[in-house]
Amino acid sequence: MSRQLALIFILLAFNAEKIQAESSAKMATVEQLFSVQTVKVAKTKNSKKMGYYGYVKEDESRIHDVTPRFGGYVVRLYTDKTFAKVSKGDPLVSVYSPEVFKAKDEYLNAYRYTQKRPNIGMLESSRLKLELLGISAAEIKKVISSGTASATTTLYAPVDGYIFKKSINQGSAFGAKEQLFRIVNLDEVWVEALVMQEQREAIEQVEQYEMTVKGISRSYISKEALLYPRLDPKEATLTLRINVNNAEERLLPGMYVNITSLSPIKQVLTLPNTAVIRKNGKHYVFVVTDFKGEYEPKEIKAELMDADRYRIIEGLAEGDEVVNNALFMMDSDAQINGLY
Repeated sequence: MSRQLALIFILLAFNAEKIQAESSAKMATVEQLFSVQTVKVAKTKNSKKMGYYGYVKEDESRIHDVTPRFGGYVVRLYTDKTFAKVSKGDPLVSVYSPEVFKAKDEYLNAYRYTQKRPNIGMLESSRLKLELLGISAAEIKKVISSGTASATTTLYAPVDGYIFKKSINQGSAFGAKEQLFRIVNLDEVWVEALVMQEQREAIEQVEQYEMTVKGISRSYISKEALLYPRLDPKEATLTLRINVNNAEERLLPGMYVNITSLSPIKQVLTLPNTAVIRKNGKHYVFVVTDFKGEYEPKEIKAELMDADRYRIIEGLAEGDEVVNNALFMMDSDAQINGLY
């Protein structure tokens, strides 16, 4: 009887060692007996899209102030309404300025004097005075051609645009350096949007922007943009400025704009989001091993491309095969076996 017991103990010890050896051999993998679906890492053409909200603003380089270098009085106001549209060269206002009238008279007298006693320096000096007062070449020429110094001077629109500001009325008096009109050209406008600080790197990769506005059927495309080199510390946001061609002048300052940014199309490695599990801020997949029914957890670097796909940054190559379903069960087995 004792020999039989001894033999039983020897057999049990042998089986225990065999089971332990097999368990150690499988410690680095997870074995699943249920039906497992797999998927291969594939290359996909991708253009990363991001959406923002912005608003239309005047292009600062297309804002022109009409500010005379002399004081005077309004004799006739040709443009008497704010937001009136004007073309370059249109008369805005006719004014009387004692200073300009005196300078015109001096120029005319200098011209008459030099006809009898040539003195180029005197004539050029009196002409320069009118030029420095901002009097147009046409009006200076008219002083000589007409032979009279007109008491009034006309100010003209320097560009095409809209009168966004008018500070004078019929009969108004004004001083030197006072802004009389502000004219804004809307052939090109800016669209400004706030973007988060962490989006800066992605913004720098953007190839073009597509913009839509409620009430306007067409969309606007632009490749010209600038990220202001200044951060709002309260909101942790940066300002993105997009230059937009507005030849039809349908975009108006203050309008809200939907903006979609498009990055260059390139090939990236992808997996469906059903094949990637996120744990403690890290991403994992279960790679198919050489042994049937066994899968190895592997940490990778990945980021969401959209609601359905991950972009694989590091850790996998094209054609690698991973588990695509029941990841929660895989995860449980991996934890039980201490593989994380």
